[in-house]
Amino acid sequence: MTIDHITIPVPPAEHKKIVSFYLAALKPLGYAIVTAYGPNEGVVGLGPDGKADFWITATPGAASMLNLHIAFRTSDRTVVDAFHRAALEAGGKDHGAPGVRLQYHEHYYGAFVIDPLGNNLEVVCHEPVS
Repeated sequence: MTIDHITIPVPPAEHKKIVSFYLAALKPLGYAIVTAYGPNEGVVGLGPDGKADFWITATPGAASMLNLHIAFRTSDRTVVDAFHRAALEAGGKDHGAPGVRLQYHEHYYGAFVIDPLGNNLEVVCHEPVS
């Protein structure tokens, strides 16, 4: 079984900033806005290839800090590197530069960034170097 989608609730005042951050950070993975609707387009679905699998909703009363760990998978280590650069340029905070994480396994190549809400965002490649 695989996860079909995830939704993160954000304070309405932070919604546009968070959508902009994720658009920039996930662009190396092919993510774009697939759909937006609701009051002030407060529900935004991002995804690659026209399928939204990552949703950001403007939610009154949502915490401004969520403490989630969200990891996206790629089969290309250069995408991990590009994500890290893009996320930092978009305002994320470095939480682990691209590199092998032997504590997980010998081919685990990942990078970590803290998003503007305090979430730990990761992109990982499990493929060996060819």
